[in-house]
Amino acid sequence: MAARTKARKRAVDVLYEADVRGRDRRALLAERVADGNPPVPEHSIRLVEGVDEHASRIDTLIDTHASGWSIDRLPDVDRAILRMAVYELLWADDVPDAVVIDEAVELAKTLSTDDSPAYVNGVLGAILAAEVPTSS
Repeated sequence: MAARTKARKRAVDVLYEADVRGRDRRALLAERVADGNPPVPEHSIRLVEGVDEHASRIDTLIDTHASGWSIDRLPDVDRAILRMAVYELLWADDVPDAVVIDEAVELAKTLSTDDSPAYVNGVLGAILAAEVPTSS
């Protein structure tokens, strides 16, 4: 598994745990970094901190584009995957959009329900189409 793939998985783990336990994302991240078992890669830290910094905008975008579902009704792991991927799509310029979406879909295949990969792909595609200008 590639280093960034592992880092994304670790970021989803932290985001999921913070959400389910009602914990502050950065405080939980600091605990996981201090514990070091398993280690938290730098890219994971960047992703969790980025989601935390842009949480309101990220959740609004997911809520707007998650057809038929409010963000609170999404499965917890799907919500964590979507949050991480939206941050990476819109604020991490060093990763191609197609890679972000593919990685999110793969995480959904591994961690969530049978319907989740297509749903995650659709939500991220809609956000990308609405938020990222295309070049002419």
